[in-house]
Amino acid sequence: MTTMNTYDVAKSAKGEKEISLDLGDQLLYRTLKDAVVMYQSNRRQGDAHTKNRTELAGHAKKPWKQKKTGRARAGDRRSPLWVGGATTFGPRNKRNWYYSLPKKQRLVALRSALLGKLQDQEVHEASGLNFATPSTSAARAILDGCGMRGTVLVITANYNENVWKSFRNLSQVSICPAAEANAHMLLAHKWVLAEEGALENIVSRLAKPKASQGE
Repeated sequence: MTTMNTYDVAKSAKGEKEISLDLGDQLLYRTLKDAVVMYQSNRRQGDAHTKNRTELAGHAKKPWKQKKTGRARAGDRRSPLWVGGATTFGPRNKRNWYYSLPKKQRLVALRSALLGKLQDQEVHEASGLNFATPSTSAARAILDGCGMRGTVLVITANYNENVWKSFRNLSQVSICPAAEANAHMLLAHKWVLAEEGALENIVSRLAKPKASQGE
């Protein structure tokens, strides 16, 4: 049992409430590190590319004859030894950096990340987080009311277009529904502002599937 800060949007009032989420009691730092490295690696474009001899423009004519010039032998100006020539063993854009950890491991990392945020009192739950029309000033007022400075991750219970449009223009603020939250998102932001019911939706993703009656 732990406490979490709350914020009533309609009343602009802070508060606290006790929560009992099944997140365990231990932070798995190695699993968190593996998950963060995976998410960062999957964002790499891998577009660094150097040209080899066949990709350089120009002719393949010898700059001078092979013998009796007093100079070193040279085949063409595309040699890696020449300025403007090809690159040897340079990066190529054929490498794919994408890989995926097992789903259970990703969910364990998400559980540990959420547990760490709750233990550090960096999670606020907002009740009445709804906008009739998109309003960036209203979104900023909510963050100011919660006392959040720095990077903020806003997690909604479900996709809400008006909420998304209200927060998207704020610098250092990211927004996602609970179904898309992951460990890297939580750890990449200082604060987490969760809509009422969003944390329960995340915990439902973490719940172990029930065994069938035949098993």
